[in-house]
Amino acid sequence: MEDHRKLGRELGLFGTDPLIGTGLPFWLPAGAVVRHALEEYLRELEQRAGYQHVYSPVLGKRELYELSGHWSHYRDGMYPPMEVGPSEGSREQVVIRPSLCPHHALLYRCRGRSYRELPLRLAELGGQYRAELSGVLGGLTRVRAMQLNDGHVFCPPDQAADEARGALAMIRQAYAALGIEPVRYRLSLPGPGGKYTGDPANWDRAAAMLAGVLDDAGLDWEPGPGEAAFYGPKIDVQVADAAERETSLSTVQVDFYQPEQFGLEYTGPDGSKHRPVMVHRSILGSLERAVAHLLERHGGAFPDWLAPEQLVVLPVTDAHGPAAAEVARQAAGLGLRVRVAGAESGTLGRRIRSARLVPYQAVIGDSEAAAGQVAVRLRDGRQLPAMPAGAALAGIAGHVAARRIGLWDAAV
Repeated sequence: MEDHRKLGRELGLFGTDPLIGTGLPFWLPAGAVVRHALEEYLRELEQRAGYQHVYSPVLGKRELYELSGHWSHYRDGMYPPMEVGPSEGSREQVVIRPSLCPHHALLYRCRGRSYRELPLRLAELGGQYRAELSGVLGGLTRVRAMQLNDGHVFCPPDQAADEARGALAMIRQAYAALGIEPVRYRLSLPGPGGKYTGDPANWDRAAAMLAGVLDDAGLDWEPGPGEAAFYGPKIDVQVADAAERETSLSTVQVDFYQPEQFGLEYTGPDGSKHRPVMVHRSILGSLERAVAHLLERHGGAFPDWLAPEQLVVLPVTDAHGPAAAEVARQAAGLGLRVRVAGAESGTLGRRIRSARLVPYQAVIGDSEAAAGQVAVRLRDGRQLPAMPAGAALAGIAGHVAARRIGLWDAAV
């Protein structure tokens, strides 16, 4: 594996600046394309699974995090409160959020809920902020501002295992589409010390539920004492980076604590009030960490649907420029991200090498221009026979739309 920071520079995906600050990367245009494609995929995946998307503020009053438990258990990882208000006597302390789950708990309780609308699945691609120490920051894998692919399911206790099972299935589906291979599955459990809160019986209940989910999926897993969240156990899906360091990319958690803290309720079929369970799940964790892992996992050669450039059109000489421009126009009309690399950029061999991470290259010489064809070169070095440009572009566009791993080769 190559380090994602080196690959990110080569592809022009992201950067940093001291005036913005350490651990606060910005996305360049090519990186924004990758991020947008990933976001759209996740939204579609979640919508098909019955999630409703929401937006919530990145700020909240200090009291919100005192209620959720983050203030007492996670204060060192939070930025200091800011005072806002028109005058000293009416000023409030607000905090930039370290987590989205307290906000989603409030979205749930914004009105009365019935058992008929449960499970309620909420998802958000939202910003969260961690006051990480400078020494642990690195590229996109450990940052101070991140965009989290977060989601919370509110359901009766007897539905929690099925919801956790469904969340794990979504994670595995996304991994298959993205070519991600976990190194292990960990059931993160409490350890010694006062970090954990809530009823021990509920901890045991949640841990047994998650262990059953892993067993039902036929997965080998190992316990991780001391790795649980302060409010409940969780499944952590572990991946490794270029230096073989493990990190958690995705997670599924069962939480009995925060619904109690926030007084969450629903009206059951008996007409009485009942307490829901909160299932936390993140399919890909932070988009920053996900892109870093994908860069290293694929060596910068993203699956074609995720690549910042999907097709480069290569006219052999300036005389073939008009034909190349027409092919690019047709490709853009099919939704492909395309660029023409003309002869002014150097020899054909040099242009082919400079586009080594682009999935498809369409070469146009005399015979191709005369016949309305292209000679397609694949990123892995294969060369396809010359074929009509329309057929080649339709084949590539269809493969991209299907979000398959691998490359289109006219036989797919």
